[in-house]
Amino acid sequence: MMKKKSLCASRASLVLFLCQMISSLDVPLDSKLLEELSQPPTITQQSPKDYIVDPRENIVIQCEAKGKPPPSFSWTRNGTHFDIDKDAQVTMKPNSGTLVINIMNGGKAEAYEGVYQCTARNERGAAISNNIVIRPSRSPLWTKEKLEPNHVREGDSLVLHCRPPVGLPPPIIFWMDNAFQRLPQSERVSQGLNGDLYFSNVQPEDTREDYICYARFNHTQTIQQKQPISVKVFSMDSLNDTIAANLSDTDIYGAKPVTERQPVLLTPTGSTSTKVELRGNVLLLECIAAGLPTPVIRWIKEGGELPANRTFFENFKKTLKITDVSEADSGNYKCIARNTLGSAHHVISVTVKAAPYWITAPRNLVLSPGEHGNLICRANGNPKPDISWLANGVPIAIAPEDPSRKVDGDTIIFSHVQERSSAVYQCNASNEYGYLLANAFVNVLAEPPRILTPANKLYQVIADSPALLDCAYFGSPKPEIEWFKGVKGSILRGNEYVFHDNGTLEIPVAQKDSTGTYTCVARNELGKTQNEVQLEVKDPTMIIKQPEYKVIQRYGQVSFECIIKHDSTLSPTVIWLKDNDELPDDERFLVGKDNLTIMNVTDKDDGTYTCIVNTTLDSVSASAVLTVVAAPPTPAIIYARPNPPFDLELTGQLERSIELSWIPGDENNSPITSFVIEYEDGLHEPGVWHYQTEVPGTQTTVQLKLSPYVNYSFRVIAVNEIGRSQPSEPSEQYLTKSASPDENPSNVQGIGSEPDNLVITWESLKGFQSNGPGLQYKVSWRQKDVDDEWTSVIVANVSKYIVSGTPTFVPYEIKVQALNDLGYAPEPSVVIGHSGEDLPMVAPGNVQVFVINSTLAKVHWDPVPLKTVRGHLQGYKVYYWKVQSLSRRSRRHVEKKILTFRGNKTVGMLPGLEPYSSYKLNVRVVNGKGEGPASPDKLFRTPEGVPGSPSFLKITNPTLDSLTLEWGSPTHPNGVLTSYILKFQPINNTHELGPLVEIRIPANESSLILKNLNYSTRYKFYFNAQTSVGSGNQITEEAVTIMDEGKMAMASRQVDIATQGWFIGLMCAVALLILILLIVCFIRRNKGGKYPVKEKEDAHADPEIQPMKEDDGTFGEYSDAEDHKPLKKGSRTPSDRTVKKEDSDDSLVDYGEGVNGQFNEDGSFIGQYSGKKEKEPAEGNESSEAPSPVNAMNSFV
Repeated sequence: MMKKKSLCASRASLVLFLCQMISSLDVPLDSKLLEELSQPPTITQQSPKDYIVDPRENIVIQCEAKGKPPPSFSWTRNGTHFDIDKDAQVTMKPNSGTLVINIMNGGKAEAYEGVYQCTARNERGAAISNNIVIRPSRSPLWTKEKLEPNHVREGDSLVLHCRPPVGLPPPIIFWMDNAFQRLPQSERVSQGLNGDLYFSNVQPEDTREDYICYARFNHTQTIQQKQPISVKVFSMDSLNDTIAANLSDTDIYGAKPVTERQPVLLTPTGSTSTKVELRGNVLLLECIAAGLPTPVIRWIKEGGELPANRTFFENFKKTLKITDVSEADSGNYKCIARNTLGSAHHVISVTVKAAPYWITAPRNLVLSPGEHGNLICRANGNPKPDISWLANGVPIAIAPEDPSRKVDGDTIIFSHVQERSSAVYQCNASNEYGYLLANAFVNVLAEPPRILTPANKLYQVIADSPALLDCAYFGSPKPEIEWFKGVKGSILRGNEYVFHDNGTLEIPVAQKDSTGTYTCVARNELGKTQNEVQLEVKDPTMIIKQPEYKVIQRYGQVSFECIIKHDSTLSPTVIWLKDNDELPDDERFLVGKDNLTIMNVTDKDDGTYTCIVNTTLDSVSASAVLTVVAAPPTPAIIYARPNPPFDLELTGQLERSIELSWIPGDENNSPITSFVIEYEDGLHEPGVWHYQTEVPGTQTTVQLKLSPYVNYSFRVIAVNEIGRSQPSEPSEQYLTKSASPDENPSNVQGIGSEPDNLVITWESLKGFQSNGPGLQYKVSWRQKDVDDEWTSVIVANVSKYIVSGTPTFVPYEIKVQALNDLGYAPEPSVVIGHSGEDLPMVAPGNVQVFVINSTLAKVHWDPVPLKTVRGHLQGYKVYYWKVQSLSRRSRRHVEKKILTFRGNKTVGMLPGLEPYSSYKLNVRVVNGKGEGPASPDKLFRTPEGVPGSPSFLKITNPTLDSLTLEWGSPTHPNGVLTSYILKFQPINNTHELGPLVEIRIPANESSLILKNLNYSTRYKFYFNAQTSVGSGNQITEEAVTIMDEGKMAMASRQVDIATQGWFIGLMCAVALLILILLIVCFIRRNKGGKYPVKEKEDAHADPEIQPMKEDDGTFGEYSDAEDHKPLKKGSRTPSDRTVKKEDSDDSLVDYGEGVNGQFNEDGSFIGQYSGKKEKEPAEGNESSEAPSPVNAMNSFV
């Protein structure tokens, strides 16, 4: 019977091109065949669907097609026939459908706008192109407009609008100055996707009169320029100068400093927006924010991660770019603009739609008369595209009838086709975002057989390797292929040949007698043809003398042999490698015809040397290791592996032992340390050598133990420090007599795989353990404590026996005994096995639950009777789950938990329970088969526990003497809340904690206003919930009451005093006086006198430690230029109302702009200060009043 292998998955319909040639577009035909075969038209080249042309150049609309006979071309324009002969400006290229519209000689591109479609037609059908939309590019001028200068206050945001003219395609926007230099961009100043220039906040350096927006139209290579835009930035210093020039010295004036602002989004506006993008496109999302300091933009995807490897950030992270988007990229993307004062965000809801895309595009179909086939057109998109069919460019509903054709949605089914069924079909898949159009022809051919393989082609192979003889054929209907050997030989059949569907003949193992002439015959109902090829089988290349391991002294000479035998008609090449790389470029390496010689060997020559022999048909190789050793003292001693032992002799032959002796070979200056004896079993494993034993190097005789029924040969290997010798020649063979087995199979087991069987398994004996021919096994079994007689069966060549019809899970006594033609092995030992298990029958009873505390319970059950387990008892499983929380009546998804208790335990602990909750549980017994039925569900409840911490604590609305606290109830109340405990205490400038105040709040409250607090004081709050069991974990927060405005204004006047020269001199005099007093005090103390320190300190008080009084006349006043409200300025002080130089960083003494208390998004106080320190001149106030003594001392220290 002929043996076939299919080399192609599709066979039924694809006859013409040897089953793999499905489409002439995909697989080229033989060139001679192309010249002779008829083929419907195929569009090979066409212009893009949306074709924007340069209005100054000729319009070329491409349409190229191939077919046999060559197709003719026609065009439609806007759905009607386009007669190119009537338009002198339009010509068609010869032998082509490409149109050339002459614009450069008087034609106007606008006159040829429209939708064009090309049709290529021959006698076998008509193919059509896509609808090609021709539009000339446009680069209109900017509309004239009067641009007013932009006057902006420093720190404010600004947007310079570009509003370029609408062009085709849209222009590329960029901003430059009058010198044609690009305007620098940064996180603060950047260009948006719409071309506008955004300033998050303006700075004085932004003042200029040449902000120019340029629009570049690439198609027409033109650049349009907008009129320059002027920007004037007013700084606070210049504004103060203007005010000061118009007011007298006695007037109170000042300008509001640059105000820091939290972020506000300039684009997009609002809190949410939407965007639709098409699958495969690039998604661009943009967020640009105003604010001072300049906000930083961050992007996240709600409910997911930004796609890795496709996400990029551009324009200083203001633009999120995702390439090759898919439906999975739909979702909400949030941009967050943040600076030190707060944040703003915007959510963009992205929907990814999809123009149609192919799942299965229709493929050309080539059939023989009477055959069947399908055209399949499958596409996807969002929304789902509509599929429509055309035949030769005409909707299939109105196309000429074809009885062999049936349309079934996205598939056209052809049956019993004829030559007149040839046509070109078009599949159109469209939705609101685009369309796909594909041409696929059905070509019905009737052709006699042809063989495409060249005549008398010569194939050469190596003996014992496969030979593949080609017979590429063509015909319609598909020809039958037959092979013959010789001119008048019989047809080839049989398992020694493989006939492939593509005509190839495979000879899996070619021999020398396979050489000869082979004839391939192809025939169908239209004719017959044949072709001859030649096969030559060559002898394999062999290395008959391989390179051997060498140990050579340094600076010596070594040679590796590589003698080969090859087919006389092949020319071999020999290549030598060192460590799998080319030989070093060194004249010491001499490559001869059959050897490699290395002169003056060095340590670098140590390695593996490989001889590779290549012919045109095969390649062989052999390797050897070279070991380089140090040169010994004179005379030189060469160390090497020992020579193999020889003259092996067997004496004292007995049934179970024999004596082996040998003569050692030359030890090559390295003493032999041991001899390894190996044996070959020529009866059971010929050619395989096994380790027998090892003896010391001083011993040359050994008594060997033998097994029956083994045909022994022995060899000996000598070992020294250099390595192992080659094996000796094998000894003579010695066949031991057969005997009954000495041992029985090991690892006997009895385990049931089904409830009604017993599977007995064992490890079979090895070949030499059989001790004789006819090895078999006697398998015996009986039910333990029930049967007296053994049931036995004798089997061979297996290691498993299945006993059927057994009771479920009962013990059996099992034994397996070896036997052969000479008798039985000794009586085997008995092992205990069990028949198959079944699922347990009953559930544990008397299940009781003892609740120990709110998170731990103890469960107890009665054990099931062992007879009902029906298997090995593995333990019990407790299933338990939370039914509901007693403090929250909402139910949630039930997640069952399982605890397994091994063995025969009847009690277990259930940890990790939730307090004040209702639970159910049941218990099941488990054996090796699985779980038994569940006990009835047991309901129990856990008592109340201490609650979890409140979900949040926010502190908002700080005033001079009050703070508002808001909180959320605990996520895990663990019982009925009885109250909340609020504790708080002040923190002074050295971070020491003041007295602790405790307040108990009813459980139904969620906010509290704390009054009568100290102004400008930091408080630390501790907050926790309580149940009847106790208090839960607390959460902490800190907040600060705001500054007294009167004190701030007084501190403001000190700024002016600190800059006066007379005050600096006064302070120097006071410091000098204090120094003199300290020296006098030191002298008097050394003399033993008493010094009234307290009185002196009271008399000469240090100004730095003077109390700050609200009515102190040294404090100046500060006037706001806008509302003229007095503002007092001070600092946080300790309880004794003194200013210390080691105050914390929160002290306001060092800050000249006052306190700008900031709040988080949730209203909680941040407590940061902003503005410049008072040691710098205060902005907007150039008063000549005296500087603040407090500030002066602080700077001095």
